[in-house]
Amino acid sequence: MFSGRVDCAFVISFLFFGVCLEAEDSLSFSDPSPQRYKLQARASELDPRAKEHPEIDFVFTKDGKPQDLENASVDTSVAPAGKLVIWLMGHSEGLFERLNSYGLHAIQPHYANRWFSKVCTETPVGETCRGNVRLEAATGEDFSDCVDIPKPDGMKERALVFVKWLSKENPRGRWDFFLSEDGSDLRWDRVILSGSSHGSTTAARFAKHQKVDRVVMLCGPRDQYQNWQALPSATPPERFFGFSHVLDGGWTADHYCRSWELIGLHAFGPIVTVDEAGPPYQNTRRLVSAADVGGDDKKAHSAVTPGGASPKDAEGKFLYEPVWRYLYTHPVDLVGEGVPMDDGCLKDHRSEDGKAK
Repeated sequence: MFSGRVDCAFVISFLFFGVCLEAEDSLSFSDPSPQRYKLQARASELDPRAKEHPEIDFVFTKDGKPQDLENASVDTSVAPAGKLVIWLMGHSEGLFERLNSYGLHAIQPHYANRWFSKVCTETPVGETCRGNVRLEAATGEDFSDCVDIPKPDGMKERALVFVKWLSKENPRGRWDFFLSEDGSDLRWDRVILSGSSHGSTTAARFAKHQKVDRVVMLCGPRDQYQNWQALPSATPPERFFGFSHVLDGGWTADHYCRSWELIGLHAFGPIVTVDEAGPPYQNTRRLVSAADVGGDDKKAHSAVTPGGASPKDAEGKFLYEPVWRYLYTHPVDLVGEGVPMDDGCLKDHRSEDGKAK
């Protein structure tokens, strides 16, 4: 039995240790010249293990131009949120500017993602084919017989190598905060995985496998003939957020609504049209817009990401500014009231004989 003195010492040590842990888990900048830093590097130069995969059109140079550029940015003049956004699509400066203004770090790694039109093209496609290829491309682990993507060429390792480089190249940006104590992995509990279209689908697939802080899916996910959306998820479903335009072909064909419901997002609120509501959008995880895009389904597909296709108001400001902030910063523990699945959203995109329509 401990003496009173020992008990007291134990309590003091425990409290001190707890304070230290809390301090280590918070992030602050110490930059004599606070600013927004933009950094870029080639994946093939950061990691000598990186390889090309010409069989899926994944190369480092094409037509004399580098194809393996990776981008990152952080703004040390903004209080840091201590979260790292990994963007799984082509670099979007408009999006990164906004993410940095929310206090988020952001990177866009280059990884073996050019497989989409090269494999799993048979009819009918197997219900696990694309999901398994996505997971292999994201992890660099052997999940599919259709591709051979080693660890150094998967998203997970590319992101880790990039963040290690950033921590040395830009110490003021405190990229080291996102590395595990031994530097062998990222702190995935601090990662927001995001993408648009093909990238949003891979982001969601990876988050089913690896727990992350949040998933933001712009114009996605698709994979309408796959079953991974309904698999048990390492990332709790309330941490998935989706946003689409209603003229997007993926929306009109019930691809996105299907994925959202199979992931379980209907349990956290109805589909909310952002043109008719404001934050916090009933705390839902499913947002859509019917803003004017000239009736162009391709423009609608791109509209939900900051850029030339995204609608603006009379003053030239993006209509979706509050939507983007909500998607990336809304507290995950604030959820809306669940609703039933929508019988009008087609869940089975195969015909009765099992062949894809």
